[in-house]
Amino acid sequence: MAIVQLMEIAIARSGDKGDGSNVGIKARTPALYQFLKANLTTEKVAEHFKEICFGPVTRYELDNIDVLNFILEDSLGGGGTETLIMDAQGKVHGLALLHMEMDVPDALLG
Repeated sequence: MAIVQLMEIAIARSGDKGDGSNVGIKARTPALYQFLKANLTTEKVAEHFKEICFGPVTRYELDNIDVLNFILEDSLGGGGTETLIMDAQGKVHGLALLHMEMDVPDALLG
């Protein structure tokens, strides 16, 4: 097992809609997708974003493209037009999640 940042095994794309954001995590291989599907839970994502996400986290599995999509409700302080937070947009949440550390089996790291 090795502790790695998520960015070593996946890529991300994120955005915002109103007061919520979405983060799509694409595994680099089908085997890594199966690992992430079993281990990258809504609870872990909620914990990672606990300072900014005050609503529920929902996960959608897109098995045909090896992607997990997370919806982070109440994560933008009201959204771009309602908040006093500087640059309150979800586009940075993908990069923020890629900094999460995970304990990954060596066999999956190639």
